[in-house]
Amino acid sequence: MKKLIAMTIAALMTFGFTATNAMAASGYGKQKVVYHINYDTPKRQDGALRNIQNHINAVGAKNLDLRVIMHGKGYTLLQRADKALKLQDKIIKLKEQGIKFEMCANTIRGKKLDKKHLFGLKDSDIVPSGVAEIAKLEQEGYAYVKP
Repeated sequence: MKKLIAMTIAALMTFGFTATNAMAASGYGKQKVVYHINYDTPKRQDGALRNIQNHINAVGAKNLDLRVIMHGKGYTLLQRADKALKLQDKIIKLKEQGIKFEMCANTIRGKKLDKKHLFGLKDSDIVPSGVAEIAKLEQEGYAYVKP
């Protein structure tokens, strides 16, 4: 009887671990995060994209609501991607995992940017103000990350 009880407890513990595998393994749970990109250094921008993928890998795409807000010189990320297939692939893969890339309307107007040369940018991806959007998201409980 004791052996049967021990086996039952072991089976329940195994089932419980399997049912919560991602959360139990990482312990992170659900997260809301805003990544801030306002710089034009290609190496730093590429690093930010790696950080985002590492974040997804750690937390799980289903547990992550992650927005990338670009303003100022951050527009160069999408401008570079317009001409670089490898960078396009990275951005597409992140979007397929639920990551949202949003651009500041003030930056587009102020720098007289042609949206056709900002890779993957749709009208629905444009926010009125990059910095105001970041502040709004922080008020909504998003954690702020500036890689």
